[in-house]
Order: sequence, then structure tokens, then C-alpha cells
Amino acid sequence: MTENLGVIGKKSSQRTGVERVVNAPLPTVYGEFSAVGYLDHDRGEEQVALVYGDIGTEDVLTRLHSECLTGDAFGSQHCECGDQLASALRAVVAEGRGIVVYLRGHEGRGIGLLAKLRAMALQAEGLDTVEANLALGLPVDARDYGVAAEILRDLGVRSVRLMSNNPRKREALLRHGIQVAEEVPLLIPPCENNITYLRTKRERLDHHLPHLDAVAHWS
Repeated sequence: MTENLGVIGKKSSQRTGVERVVNAPLPTVYGEFSAVGYLDHDRGEEQVALVYGDIGTEDVLTRLHSECLTGDAFGSQHCECGDQLASALRAVVAEGRGIVVYLRGHEGRGIGLLAKLRAMALQAEGLDTVEANLALGLPVDARDYGVAAEILRDLGVRSVRLMSNNPRKREALLRHGIQVAEEVPLLIPPCENNITYLRTKRERLDHHLPHLDAVAHWS
């Protein structure tokens, strides 16, 4: 992969894989990151990795964060995505080094924004998040983490300390040749609006959410 400081172009029919396009400083409320931009030629998606400090190659504190417009930008309490993103950014700054790979094309576990909103409407009528996707004729989870593994390899990362409650992320990275030295829980206190969603993620999607056991006052 080579770095090209020009403007991101259209998907090339000749190129495949992930290409590093640009590296720009990104000062944030959490700290100053390097925003490393990539183009996924296979899917036409633009991706970004936020890199903090001298990350090295081994045991790099890493978050693979699936795009969630409603949670990340609008502060939705339907999920915990926005809080997880903020917590991950704070964690890598506290660590002194780390990466947050922001995965576009993962909206609604890969079904897209409008389909996610349709699923949320069904959940408001009583279906859980798994039932809602299936009722729409959509996969429960259509996300692919191959792009994330390619980005990590381009950044020189061989093993990560993965901030995630989702065992499928670990399994996916291992399949793509990135070692997972440790799984670091990213547990966000639930609220009344997302407790049912979080319990469904634990019970039906195998997410590790042991802190939900302490919540008994919401049905």
C-alpha cells in the first residue's frame, strides 16, 4: 500500500484491496490524533483509522467501531455506540498509544441506515433487534472485518488488545491474521431506553455484558 496525498478518487476497476490515501492531524476534545484515510477499492467505501501516539506493532489497544449515525452523531439512547466511541478514544489517549478504526458501511450491523431505522420502528412495536432484522428479510449481522484487518496490517500492527464485547470481532481478526492478545471490555452503563437492546445483544448475539446482571429495576 502506498500513500497518495491527492483527493480520493472513484473506485478503480483495476485496483483491489485497501489503499492508504492520506494522513492528516486531527485535534479532538480527547487529544490529537492522526486521521489515516483509506479507500476500499472492493466496496467503494472510504474508511478512517484514528491513530494516537507511537503505536508500535504488538499489543496495540484497538477499537473496531462500526459506524452508527444515530448513536455517534445524534446521541441516541437506543444503543450505546456513541458512548463506546467516546470511551475508546479516551482509553487510547490514557494508554498513550492506540487505534480506533471507524468502519463505514457497518450502519445497523451492515444493513444500512434506512433499514436500521425500519428495524428500530419494528422494535418500538415490540420486536427485538434480531427479530426486527429477520422480519425485514435482512441478515442479523452483515458486517465484515476484513477491511479492518487490512488497515491494521498497513499500520504495522501484528497483535491488538481489542476493546470489544463482541466475540465475533476477535474471531474475524484471527481469521484475517491479526492476533488478539487480550479482549478489553467496553461496558457502558445501561439506561431505560437501551436495556432491552443490550439484553438482546447478550442473550441472542453472545456479547459479553456481565454488568447487565446488576440492573433489575427495568423490565
